[in-house]
Amino acid sequence: MSRRPTVHLNLSVPARAAPAAALPAAGVGLLRAEFLALSVGRHPLALLEEDGEEAFLTVFRGGLETVARAFHPRPVTYRALDLKSNEYRSLAGGERFEPVEANPMLGRRGAFRYTLRPEEFELELRAIRDVLDSGLDNVHLLVPFVRTLDDLREAKTAVEEAGLRDRDGFELWAMAEVPSNALLARRFAAEVDGISIGSNDLTQLVLGADRDSAELSQRYVATDEAVLAAIGLIIEGAHAAGVPACICGDAPSRDPGLVHALVELGIDQISVVPDAFDETVAAIDVAVHSGAAA
Repeated sequence: MSRRPTVHLNLSVPARAAPAAALPAAGVGLLRAEFLALSVGRHPLALLEEDGEEAFLTVFRGGLETVARAFHPRPVTYRALDLKSNEYRSLAGGERFEPVEANPMLGRRGAFRYTLRPEEFELELRAIRDVLDSGLDNVHLLVPFVRTLDDLREAKTAVEEAGLRDRDGFELWAMAEVPSNALLARRFAAEVDGISIGSNDLTQLVLGADRDSAELSQRYVATDEAVLAAIGLIIEGAHAAGVPACICGDAPSRDPGLVHALVELGIDQISVVPDAFDETVAAIDVAVHSGAAA
């Protein structure tokens, strides 16, 4: 019989946590931090300069606490900020802190950004610590856009220095969004407590197809055999390292056919938008039953 994955939810807006928590989901597989930053309307460093650390902490701590409380004791996996430089530049004060990059999608973002601007990441880690200290022990951390093992290890060091790694029940996850994560899947997975596949970036980088290009929309397909092969390598590597594999990109929310393929590949968790929860559960039912019949 095929492995039955648990179904989690993708959330961006903390105010929507309560109705989402009413669903019988296993937890939040992806809580995006970007909405919190965008809701402020100012670049994080401008916010720090003008209003100080507490203003930054209040925004991120408050949003995370709202979601963690709504879902407690189910896990909430908070993905640290992954805005691109052009998105940061669009915020008030952003042009003072961000370069103009020819290709922001592949530029200053994700784990690499934390090595350039450690103060922003350190404040996010403090916000997580504050929420854990409040008694909400269901918060995990997901590090986005990890290009290299060194990037991941530097992020791990920051997490350790923030005093999070020794917390009971705390888990550190890493995104798998670039081909290097598939090629060295077991080594990446061995560094963390779980791997979460970002199907959006993984699809465009495996296929070399701009996800925002209308002309290439027919080439940007998450069920392409090359993309599924990369996903399979990531899942195999995670299991070889003894950790679970989740997928939290948008594609499973839109494509029941991909859900079927993920079940066959042995995915442990599928995280989708709340509106796609029932459809995803139904697609998993079909996939599991067909696997049992086979």
